Amino acid sequence: MYDLTPYLRKINDVISKGPYTDDWHSLSRYRVPQWYRNAKFGIFIHWGLFTVPEFANEWYPRNMYQKGSAEYLHHIEKYGEHSKFGYKDFIPMFGAEKFCPHEWAELFQAAGAKYAVPVAEHHDGFQMYKSEISHWNAYEKGPCRDVLGELKTACESKGIVTGASSHRAEHWFFLDGGKSFDSDIKEPLRRGDLYWPSMPAGELHDMFSKPEPTEEYLQDWLVRTCEIADNYRPGIIYFDWWIQHSAFKPYLKKFAAYYYNRAAEWGTEVVINYKHDSFMFGAAVPDVERGQFAERKPFFWQTDTSVALNSWCYTENNAYRSPEDLVCDLADIVSKNGCLLLNIGPKADGSIPEKDKSILLDIGKWLKINGEAIYGTRLWRRSAEGPTEIPEGQFTDGIKKNFTSQDIRFTMSQGYLYAIVLKHSENGEYLITSLDARNASQRDNFSGIVKNVSVLGTDGKPSWERRENGLFIHTDYKNGGYPIVFKIDID
Repeated sequence: MYDLTPYLRKINDVISKGPYTDDWHSLSRYRVPQWYRNAKFGIFIHWGLFTVPEFANEWYPRNMYQKGSAEYLHHIEKYGEHSKFGYKDFIPMFGAEKFCPHEWAELFQAAGAKYAVPVAEHHDGFQMYKSEISHWNAYEKGPCRDVLGELKTACESKGIVTGASSHRAEHWFFLDGGKSFDSDIKEPLRRGDLYWPSMPAGELHDMFSKPEPTEEYLQDWLVRTCEIADNYRPGIIYFDWWIQHSAFKPYLKKFAAYYYNRAAEWGTEVVINYKHDSFMFGAAVPDVERGQFAERKPFFWQTDTSVALNSWCYTENNAYRSPEDLVCDLADIVSKNGCLLLNIGPKADGSIPEKDKSILLDIGKWLKINGEAIYGTRLWRRSAEGPTEIPEGQFTDGIKKNFTSQDIRFTMSQGYLYAIVLKHSENGEYLITSLDARNASQRDNFSGIVKNVSVLGTDGKPSWERRENGLFIHTDYKNGGYPIVFKIDID
Protein backbone atom coordinates (compact mmCIF):
# COMPACT_ATOMS: atom_id res chain seq x y z
CA MET A 1 0.00 0.00 0.00
CA TYR A 2 1.62 3.22 -1.17
CA ASP A 3 2.08 6.22 1.10
CA LEU A 4 -0.07 9.00 -0.34
CA THR A 5 1.68 11.75 1.63
CA PRO A 6 4.36 12.67 -0.96
CA TYR A 7 1.75 12.69 -3.74
CA LEU A 8 -0.55 14.97 -1.77
CA ARG A 9 2.38 17.26 -0.93
CA LYS A 10 3.23 17.57 -4.63
CA ILE A 11 -0.39 18.32 -5.51
CA ASN A 12 -0.56 21.12 -2.95
CA ASP A 13 2.76 22.50 -4.16
CA VAL A 14 1.58 22.67 -7.79
CA ILE A 15 -1.65 24.39 -6.71
CA SER A 16 0.20 26.91 -4.57
CA LYS A 17 2.30 28.04 -7.55
CA GLY A 18 -0.77 28.91 -9.64
CA PRO A 19 -2.03 30.37 -11.89
CA TYR A 20 -5.15 28.56 -10.60
CA THR A 21 -6.00 27.98 -6.96
CA ASP A 22 -8.51 25.47 -5.63
CA ASP A 23 -11.50 27.74 -5.32
CA TRP A 24 -14.36 28.43 -7.71
CA HIS A 25 -13.51 32.10 -8.01
CA SER A 26 -10.11 31.26 -9.45
CA LEU A 27 -11.33 28.32 -11.53
CA SER A 28 -14.05 30.46 -13.12
CA ARG A 29 -11.30 32.14 -15.16
CA TYR A 30 -11.05 28.96 -17.23
CA ARG A 31 -11.69 29.30 -20.96
CA VAL A 32 -12.66 26.42 -23.27
CA PRO A 33 -9.79 25.75 -25.72
CA GLN A 34 -10.21 26.58 -29.38
CA TRP A 35 -8.98 23.14 -30.46
CA TYR A 36 -11.87 21.57 -28.57
CA ARG A 37 -14.45 24.04 -29.88
CA ASN A 38 -13.25 23.24 -33.40
CA ALA A 39 -13.04 19.45 -33.03
CA LYS A 40 -16.79 18.73 -32.67
CA PHE A 41 -16.52 14.93 -32.88
CA GLY A 42 -14.68 12.46 -30.68
CA ILE A 43 -14.60 8.74 -29.88
CA PHE A 44 -15.31 7.36 -26.41
CA ILE A 45 -13.96 3.86 -25.67
CA HIS A 46 -15.46 1.61 -23.00
CA TRP A 47 -13.01 -1.26 -22.82
CA GLY A 48 -11.98 -3.11 -19.71
CA LEU A 49 -12.33 -6.18 -17.57
CA PHE A 50 -16.14 -5.80 -17.62
CA THR A 51 -16.07 -6.74 -21.32
CA VAL A 52 -15.04 -10.34 -20.69
CA PRO A 53 -18.52 -11.74 -19.78
CA GLU A 54 -20.12 -10.10 -22.87
CA PHE A 55 -23.35 -10.01 -20.89
CA ALA A 56 -25.89 -7.23 -20.12
CA ASN A 57 -23.61 -4.17 -19.91
CA GLU A 58 -20.63 -2.58 -18.19
CA TRP A 59 -22.38 -2.83 -14.81
CA TYR A 60 -21.89 -6.59 -14.82
CA PRO A 61 -19.29 -6.42 -11.98
CA ARG A 62 -21.80 -4.73 -9.68
CA ASN A 63 -24.86 -6.71 -10.67
CA MET A 64 -23.15 -10.09 -10.53
CA TYR A 65 -23.01 -9.52 -6.75
CA GLN A 66 -26.66 -8.42 -6.51
CA LYS A 67 -28.55 -11.55 -5.47
CA GLY A 68 -31.36 -12.50 -7.82
CA SER A 69 -30.28 -10.23 -10.70
CA ALA A 70 -29.92 -11.58 -14.23
CA GLU A 71 -26.15 -11.13 -13.98
CA TYR A 72 -26.03 -12.98 -10.64
CA LEU A 73 -27.91 -15.96 -12.06
CA HIS A 74 -25.93 -15.92 -15.31
CA HIS A 75 -22.67 -15.83 -13.38
CA ILE A 76 -23.49 -18.87 -11.30
CA GLU A 77 -24.69 -20.80 -14.34
CA LYS A 78 -21.65 -20.02 -16.48
CA TYR A 79 -18.79 -19.52 -14.01
CA GLY A 80 -19.90 -21.07 -10.72
CA GLU A 81 -20.28 -19.80 -7.19
CA HIS A 82 -18.96 -16.32 -6.42
CA SER A 83 -16.77 -17.59 -3.62
CA LYS A 84 -14.86 -19.71 -6.14
CA PHE A 85 -15.03 -17.46 -9.20
CA GLY A 86 -15.36 -13.77 -8.49
CA TYR A 87 -14.87 -10.69 -10.60
CA LYS A 88 -11.08 -10.75 -10.17
CA ASP A 89 -11.01 -14.18 -11.83
CA PHE A 90 -11.90 -12.60 -15.17
CA ILE A 91 -8.47 -10.95 -15.26
CA PRO A 92 -6.60 -13.92 -16.82
CA MET A 93 -9.33 -14.05 -19.48
CA PHE A 94 -8.72 -10.43 -20.44
CA GLY A 95 -5.89 -11.08 -22.87
CA ALA A 96 -6.27 -8.29 -25.46
CA GLU A 97 -4.55 -10.57 -27.99
CA LYS A 98 -5.91 -8.58 -30.95
CA PHE A 99 -5.43 -5.11 -29.49
CA CYS A 100 -3.66 -3.02 -32.11
CA PRO A 101 -3.72 0.65 -31.08
CA HIS A 102 -2.54 1.86 -34.50
CA GLU A 103 -5.47 0.08 -36.19
CA TRP A 104 -7.80 1.72 -33.71
CA ALA A 105 -6.27 5.12 -34.42
CA GLU A 106 -6.60 4.59 -38.17
CA LEU A 107 -10.27 3.73 -37.71
CA PHE A 108 -10.88 6.83 -35.59
CA GLN A 109 -9.16 8.96 -38.21
CA ALA A 110 -11.28 7.40 -40.97
CA ALA A 111 -14.38 8.15 -38.85
CA GLY A 112 -13.45 11.83 -38.84
CA ALA A 113 -12.84 11.98 -35.09
CA LYS A 114 -10.61 14.75 -33.78
CA TYR A 115 -10.28 13.49 -30.22
CA ALA A 116 -10.50 10.16 -28.37
CA VAL A 117 -11.31 9.41 -24.73
CA PRO A 118 -10.49 5.89 -23.53
CA VAL A 119 -11.83 4.78 -20.15
CA ALA A 120 -8.80 4.82 -17.87
CA GLU A 121 -10.62 3.35 -14.88
CA HIS A 122 -14.25 2.32 -14.75
CA HIS A 123 -16.45 1.75 -11.69
CA ASP A 124 -14.91 -1.71 -11.27
CA GLY A 125 -11.57 -0.28 -10.13
CA PHE A 126 -9.36 -2.04 -12.71
CA GLN A 127 -6.96 0.51 -14.18
CA MET A 128 -6.20 0.43 -17.90
CA TYR A 129 -2.83 2.11 -17.42
CA LYS A 130 0.46 1.78 -15.58
CA SER A 131 0.04 2.92 -11.99
CA GLU A 132 2.00 3.23 -8.77
CA ILE A 133 -1.17 3.53 -6.71
CA SER A 134 -2.53 0.01 -7.24
CA HIS A 135 -1.24 -3.23 -8.72
CA TRP A 136 -4.69 -4.02 -10.12
CA ASN A 137 -4.02 -2.63 -13.54
CA ALA A 138 -3.68 -3.80 -17.15
CA TYR A 139 0.06 -3.14 -17.20
CA GLU A 140 0.73 -5.66 -14.43
CA LYS A 141 -2.14 -8.10 -14.93
CA GLY A 142 -4.29 -9.47 -17.74
CA PRO A 143 -2.86 -8.17 -21.03
CA CYS A 144 0.17 -6.68 -19.24
CA ARG A 145 0.06 -3.60 -21.48
CA ASP A 146 -0.18 0.11 -20.83
CA VAL A 147 -3.40 0.49 -22.79
CA LEU A 148 -3.83 4.21 -22.17
CA GLY A 149 -0.21 4.95 -23.06
CA GLU A 150 -0.28 2.90 -26.25
CA LEU A 151 -3.52 4.48 -27.40
CA LYS A 152 -2.21 7.98 -26.72
CA THR A 153 0.88 7.35 -28.84
CA ALA A 154 -1.12 5.83 -31.69
CA CYS A 155 -3.88 8.46 -31.73
CA GLU A 156 -1.59 11.42 -31.48
CA SER A 157 0.43 10.08 -34.42
CA LYS A 158 -2.79 10.64 -36.41
CA GLY A 159 -3.37 14.12 -35.02
CA ILE A 160 -6.11 12.94 -32.65
CA VAL A 161 -6.07 14.57 -29.22
CA THR A 162 -6.25 11.88 -26.54
CA GLY A 163 -8.00 12.18 -23.20
CA ALA A 164 -8.87 9.84 -20.36
CA SER A 165 -12.09 8.96 -18.57
CA SER A 166 -12.24 8.38 -14.82
CA HIS A 167 -15.20 6.61 -13.21
CA ARG A 168 -13.31 5.94 -10.01
CA ALA A 169 -15.70 7.90 -7.79
CA GLU A 170 -18.44 5.26 -8.06
CA HIS A 171 -16.07 2.51 -6.95
CA TRP A 172 -16.81 3.58 -3.37
CA PHE A 173 -20.03 1.55 -3.45
CA PHE A 174 -19.87 -0.36 -6.72
CA LEU A 175 -19.05 -3.83 -5.37
CA ASP A 176 -20.85 -3.62 -2.05
CA GLY A 177 -23.20 -6.51 -2.87
CA GLY A 178 -20.38 -8.99 -2.58
CA LYS A 179 -20.30 -8.52 1.19
CA SER A 180 -23.93 -9.61 1.60
CA PHE A 181 -23.30 -13.32 0.90
CA ASP A 182 -20.44 -15.79 0.59
CA SER A 183 -18.30 -14.37 -2.22
CA ASP A 184 -14.68 -13.48 -2.86
CA ILE A 185 -15.26 -9.93 -1.52
CA LYS A 186 -14.29 -10.15 2.12
CA GLU A 187 -12.74 -7.97 4.75
CA PRO A 188 -10.07 -7.00 5.51
CA LEU A 189 -9.84 -4.79 2.42
CA ARG A 190 -7.07 -2.23 2.16
CA ARG A 191 -6.44 0.75 -0.06
CA GLY A 192 -4.95 -0.50 -3.32
CA ASP A 193 -6.98 -3.72 -3.31
CA LEU A 194 -9.27 -4.26 -6.30
CA TYR A 195 -12.36 -4.61 -4.10
CA TRP A 196 -11.57 -1.84 -1.61
CA PRO A 197 -13.69 -0.35 -0.10
CA SER A 198 -17.05 -1.90 -1.27
CA MET A 199 -19.04 0.32 1.07
CA PRO A 200 -22.84 0.21 1.34
CA ALA A 201 -24.57 2.32 -1.30
CA GLY A 202 -26.89 5.07 -0.14
CA GLU A 203 -29.43 6.78 -2.36
CA LEU A 204 -27.20 7.32 -5.37
CA HIS A 205 -28.78 10.61 -6.43
CA ASP A 206 -28.63 12.09 -2.93
CA MET A 207 -25.65 14.46 -2.76
CA PHE A 208 -25.49 13.98 1.00
CA SER A 209 -26.00 10.21 1.18
CA LYS A 210 -24.34 8.19 3.93
CA PRO A 211 -21.97 6.54 4.36
CA GLU A 212 -20.04 9.17 2.48
CA PRO A 213 -16.55 8.64 1.05
CA THR A 214 -13.84 8.86 3.68
CA GLU A 215 -10.86 11.21 3.57
CA GLU A 216 -8.63 8.24 2.72
CA TYR A 217 -10.81 7.29 -0.23
CA LEU A 218 -11.02 10.88 -1.49
CA GLN A 219 -7.27 11.34 -1.21
CA ASP A 220 -6.75 8.10 -3.10
CA TRP A 221 -9.19 9.36 -5.79
CA LEU A 222 -7.32 12.64 -6.09
CA VAL A 223 -3.90 11.01 -6.31
CA ARG A 224 -5.06 8.46 -8.90
CA THR A 225 -6.54 11.18 -11.08
CA CYS A 226 -3.49 13.44 -10.80
CA GLU A 227 -1.31 10.43 -11.67
CA ILE A 228 -3.21 10.08 -14.95
CA ALA A 229 -2.73 13.79 -15.63
CA ASP A 230 1.01 13.71 -14.93
CA ASN A 231 1.89 10.48 -16.69
CA TYR A 232 -0.29 10.81 -19.78
CA ARG A 233 -0.96 14.56 -20.16
CA PRO A 234 -4.48 14.00 -21.50
CA GLY A 235 -6.14 16.79 -23.44
CA ILE A 236 -9.43 15.89 -21.76
CA ILE A 237 -10.34 14.40 -18.41
CA TYR A 238 -13.91 13.10 -18.50
CA PHE A 239 -15.68 12.43 -15.20
CA ASP A 240 -18.73 10.26 -14.93
CA TRP A 241 -21.53 10.95 -12.46
CA TRP A 242 -21.43 10.68 -8.65
CA ILE A 243 -18.58 13.15 -8.30
CA GLN A 244 -21.45 15.57 -7.59
CA HIS A 245 -21.64 14.06 -4.08
CA SER A 246 -20.93 16.75 -1.52
CA ALA A 247 -17.90 14.88 -0.16
CA PHE A 248 -16.06 15.28 -3.47
CA LYS A 249 -16.41 19.07 -3.79
CA PRO A 250 -13.10 20.12 -2.17
CA TYR A 251 -11.25 17.43 -4.12
CA LEU A 252 -12.79 18.42 -7.45
CA LYS A 253 -11.48 21.94 -6.91
CA LYS A 254 -8.06 20.59 -6.04
CA PHE A 255 -7.93 18.42 -9.12
CA ALA A 256 -9.08 21.18 -11.46
CA ALA A 257 -6.48 23.62 -10.11
CA TYR A 258 -3.77 20.97 -10.35
CA TYR A 259 -4.70 19.90 -13.90
CA TYR A 260 -5.08 23.44 -15.23
CA ASN A 261 -1.79 24.48 -13.63
CA ARG A 262 -0.03 21.46 -15.08
CA ALA A 263 -1.44 22.30 -18.51
CA ALA A 264 -0.03 25.81 -18.17
CA GLU A 265 3.37 24.26 -17.43
CA TRP A 266 3.06 21.97 -20.46
CA GLY A 267 2.01 24.85 -22.70
CA THR A 268 -1.25 23.17 -23.65
CA GLU A 269 -4.95 23.81 -23.14
CA VAL A 270 -7.11 21.12 -21.56
CA VAL A 271 -10.73 20.22 -20.85
CA ILE A 272 -12.64 18.73 -17.93
CA ASN A 273 -16.04 17.17 -18.73
CA TYR A 274 -18.57 16.92 -15.90
CA LYS A 275 -22.23 16.16 -15.18
CA HIS A 276 -24.90 17.26 -12.68
CA ASP A 277 -23.32 20.60 -11.70
CA SER A 278 -20.49 18.81 -9.95
CA PHE A 279 -18.24 21.67 -11.09
CA MET A 280 -19.12 25.33 -10.82
CA PHE A 281 -20.63 26.55 -14.09
CA GLY A 282 -17.85 28.02 -16.24
CA ALA A 283 -15.03 26.13 -14.53
CA ALA A 284 -15.25 23.15 -16.92
CA VAL A 285 -17.39 21.81 -19.79
CA PRO A 286 -20.83 20.31 -19.00
CA ASP A 287 -21.75 16.95 -20.51
CA VAL A 288 -25.18 15.47 -21.25
CA GLU A 289 -25.19 11.67 -21.09
CA ARG A 290 -27.17 9.92 -23.84
CA GLY A 291 -29.12 13.06 -24.67
CA GLN A 292 -28.90 16.65 -25.82
CA PHE A 293 -30.37 20.09 -25.38
CA ALA A 294 -33.57 21.07 -27.15
CA GLU A 295 -32.29 24.62 -27.76
CA ARG A 296 -28.89 26.10 -28.52
CA LYS A 297 -26.79 27.30 -25.62
CA PRO A 298 -24.51 30.31 -25.16
CA PHE A 299 -21.94 28.02 -23.52
CA PHE A 300 -20.00 25.15 -25.09
CA TRP A 301 -21.15 21.66 -24.08
CA GLN A 302 -20.84 17.99 -24.98
CA THR A 303 -23.07 14.99 -25.53
CA ASP A 304 -21.71 11.55 -24.82
CA THR A 305 -23.64 8.64 -26.26
CA SER A 306 -22.92 5.22 -27.72
CA VAL A 307 -23.35 3.28 -30.93
CA ALA A 308 -25.40 0.80 -28.86
CA LEU A 309 -28.50 1.74 -26.88
CA ASN A 310 -28.31 -1.03 -24.29
CA SER A 311 -24.68 -0.97 -23.25
CA TRP A 312 -21.51 1.12 -23.29
CA CYS A 313 -19.36 -2.02 -23.66
CA TYR A 314 -19.48 -4.92 -26.07
CA THR A 315 -22.09 -7.59 -25.40
CA GLU A 316 -23.44 -10.39 -27.57
CA ASN A 317 -26.79 -8.61 -27.89
CA ASN A 318 -25.99 -4.97 -28.52
CA ALA A 319 -28.85 -2.92 -29.97
CA TYR A 320 -27.15 -0.60 -32.42
CA ARG A 321 -28.23 2.80 -33.63
CA SER A 322 -28.04 3.70 -37.31
CA PRO A 323 -25.21 5.90 -38.58
CA GLU A 324 -27.82 8.10 -40.29
CA ASP A 325 -29.43 8.88 -36.93
CA LEU A 326 -26.05 9.54 -35.32
CA VAL A 327 -25.09 11.99 -38.07
CA CYS A 328 -28.38 13.81 -37.51
CA ASP A 329 -27.59 14.02 -33.80
CA LEU A 330 -24.11 15.34 -34.59
CA ALA A 331 -25.52 18.09 -36.80
CA ASP A 332 -28.15 19.02 -34.22
CA ILE A 333 -25.62 19.15 -31.37
CA VAL A 334 -23.04 21.17 -33.30
CA SER A 335 -25.68 23.69 -34.42
CA LYS A 336 -26.46 24.27 -30.72
CA ASN A 337 -22.86 24.98 -29.68
CA GLY A 338 -21.98 21.43 -28.67
CA CYS A 339 -19.79 18.50 -29.62
CA LEU A 340 -20.42 14.76 -29.76
CA LEU A 341 -18.39 12.08 -27.98
CA LEU A 342 -19.51 8.78 -29.53
CA ASN A 343 -18.70 5.54 -27.73
CA ILE A 344 -17.67 2.17 -29.12
CA GLY A 345 -17.13 -1.09 -27.22
CA PRO A 346 -14.20 -3.31 -28.24
CA LYS A 347 -14.24 -7.01 -27.41
CA ALA A 348 -12.09 -8.45 -24.62
CA ASP A 349 -9.52 -9.63 -27.16
CA GLY A 350 -9.01 -6.05 -28.33
CA SER A 351 -10.81 -6.35 -31.65
CA ILE A 352 -13.44 -3.77 -32.57
CA PRO A 353 -16.76 -5.39 -33.58
CA GLU A 354 -17.61 -5.14 -37.26
CA LYS A 355 -20.83 -3.26 -36.54
CA ASP A 356 -19.01 -0.62 -34.51
CA LYS A 357 -16.49 -0.29 -37.34
CA SER A 358 -19.10 0.07 -40.05
CA ILE A 359 -20.98 2.75 -38.12
CA LEU A 360 -17.80 4.78 -37.62
CA LEU A 361 -16.75 4.40 -41.25
CA ASP A 362 -20.18 5.47 -42.49
CA ILE A 363 -20.03 8.57 -40.31
CA GLY A 364 -16.55 9.22 -41.64
CA LYS A 365 -17.74 9.03 -45.24
CA TRP A 366 -20.38 11.68 -44.53
CA LEU A 367 -17.89 13.90 -42.73
CA LYS A 368 -15.33 13.61 -45.51
CA ILE A 369 -17.84 15.29 -47.84
CA ASN A 370 -19.68 17.51 -45.39
CA GLY A 371 -17.12 18.15 -42.66
CA GLU A 372 -16.77 21.83 -43.51
CA ALA A 373 -20.31 22.27 -42.14
CA ILE A 374 -19.20 20.69 -38.83
CA TYR A 375 -15.53 21.24 -37.97
CA GLY A 376 -14.53 24.68 -36.76
CA THR A 377 -18.03 26.05 -37.19
CA ARG A 378 -19.78 28.63 -35.06
CA LEU A 379 -23.35 29.54 -34.25
CA TRP A 380 -25.53 31.36 -36.74
CA ARG A 381 -28.32 33.71 -35.65
CA ARG A 382 -30.58 30.63 -35.45
CA SER A 383 -29.60 27.04 -34.87
CA ALA A 384 -32.62 25.25 -36.30
CA GLU A 385 -35.95 25.27 -38.01
CA GLY A 386 -38.51 22.55 -38.60
CA PRO A 387 -41.35 20.68 -36.90
CA THR A 388 -39.55 17.82 -35.13
CA GLU A 389 -38.99 18.38 -31.42
CA ILE A 390 -35.75 17.27 -29.77
CA PRO A 391 -36.25 15.53 -26.40
CA GLU A 392 -34.43 17.45 -23.68
CA GLY A 393 -31.94 15.95 -21.25
CA GLN A 394 -30.22 12.72 -20.35
CA PHE A 395 -31.08 9.20 -21.53
CA THR A 396 -33.26 10.33 -24.40
CA ASP A 397 -31.15 8.85 -27.22
CA GLY A 398 -33.51 5.86 -27.46
CA ILE A 399 -36.38 8.12 -28.54
CA LYS A 400 -36.61 7.92 -32.33
CA LYS A 401 -36.65 11.33 -34.00
CA ASN A 402 -38.50 11.15 -37.30
CA PHE A 403 -36.96 14.08 -39.12
CA THR A 404 -38.44 15.63 -42.24
CA SER A 405 -37.01 17.72 -45.09
CA GLN A 406 -38.22 20.77 -43.15
CA ASP A 407 -35.86 19.97 -40.25
CA ILE A 408 -32.76 22.05 -40.88
CA ARG A 409 -29.71 22.86 -38.74
CA PHE A 410 -27.48 25.90 -39.28
CA THR A 411 -23.76 26.43 -38.80
CA MET A 412 -21.30 29.07 -39.99
CA SER A 413 -17.66 28.90 -41.08
CA GLN A 414 -15.29 30.96 -43.22
CA GLY A 415 -18.03 33.41 -44.11
CA TYR A 416 -20.44 30.74 -45.37
CA LEU A 417 -23.76 29.65 -43.94
CA TYR A 418 -24.42 25.90 -43.95
CA ALA A 419 -27.98 24.59 -43.93
CA ILE A 420 -27.94 20.91 -42.96
CA VAL A 421 -31.20 19.28 -44.02
CA LEU A 422 -31.69 16.23 -41.80
CA LYS A 423 -33.79 14.26 -44.29
CA HIS A 424 -33.86 14.68 -48.06
CA SER A 425 -37.00 15.70 -49.91
CA GLU A 426 -38.45 13.11 -52.25
CA ASN A 427 -39.25 15.73 -54.89
CA GLY A 428 -35.97 17.59 -54.41
CA GLU A 429 -37.66 20.78 -53.21
CA TYR A 430 -36.61 22.61 -50.05
CA LEU A 431 -37.73 25.80 -48.38
CA ILE A 432 -35.50 27.48 -45.79
CA THR A 433 -37.90 29.81 -44.01
CA SER A 434 -35.15 31.47 -41.95
CA LEU A 435 -33.89 33.02 -45.20
CA ASP A 436 -37.18 34.54 -46.33
CA ALA A 437 -37.26 37.86 -48.16
CA ARG A 438 -39.77 39.61 -45.92
CA ASN A 439 -39.12 43.06 -44.55
CA ALA A 440 -36.83 42.77 -41.54
CA SER A 441 -37.13 46.32 -40.26
CA GLN A 442 -39.58 45.34 -37.53
CA ARG A 443 -38.87 41.60 -37.25
CA ASP A 444 -35.89 39.47 -36.33
CA ASN A 445 -35.52 38.23 -39.90
CA PHE A 446 -32.39 37.72 -41.97
CA SER A 447 -31.97 40.78 -44.18
CA GLY A 448 -28.62 40.00 -45.80
CA ILE A 449 -27.98 39.04 -49.39
CA VAL A 450 -27.93 35.45 -50.66
CA LYS A 451 -25.28 35.36 -53.39
CA ASN A 452 -25.10 31.68 -54.27
CA VAL A 453 -26.17 28.19 -53.17
CA SER A 454 -24.31 24.91 -53.72
CA VAL A 455 -24.73 21.36 -52.45
CA LEU A 456 -21.83 19.62 -50.75
CA GLY A 457 -21.02 16.29 -52.38
CA THR A 458 -22.15 17.14 -55.91
CA ASP A 459 -21.00 19.33 -58.77
CA GLY A 460 -24.61 19.76 -59.87
CA LYS A 461 -25.95 23.30 -59.58
CA PRO A 462 -29.20 23.56 -57.64
CA SER A 463 -31.81 26.05 -58.75
CA TRP A 464 -32.72 28.54 -56.08
CA GLU A 465 -34.80 31.62 -55.51
CA ARG A 466 -35.31 33.81 -52.50
CA ARG A 467 -39.02 34.20 -51.94
CA GLU A 468 -41.15 36.02 -49.42
CA ASN A 469 -41.71 32.80 -47.47
CA GLY A 470 -38.15 31.47 -47.64
CA LEU A 471 -35.19 30.45 -49.75
CA PHE A 472 -36.51 27.92 -52.26
CA ILE A 473 -33.99 25.33 -53.51
CA HIS A 474 -34.36 22.45 -55.93
CA THR A 475 -31.77 19.68 -56.32
CA ASP A 476 -31.92 16.07 -57.43
CA TYR A 477 -29.16 15.12 -54.95
CA LYS A 478 -30.40 12.64 -52.33
CA ASN A 479 -27.32 11.30 -50.41
CA GLY A 480 -29.08 8.11 -49.31
CA GLY A 481 -30.68 8.46 -45.92
CA TYR A 482 -28.09 10.96 -44.67
CA PRO A 483 -28.47 14.71 -44.22
CA ILE A 484 -27.64 16.90 -47.19
CA VAL A 485 -25.84 20.21 -46.80
CA PHE A 486 -26.46 23.45 -48.65
CA LYS A 487 -23.50 25.83 -48.68
CA ILE A 488 -24.88 29.35 -48.88
CA ASP A 489 -22.75 32.35 -49.82
CA ILE A 490 -24.21 35.36 -48.06
CA ASP A 491 -23.27 39.02 -47.96
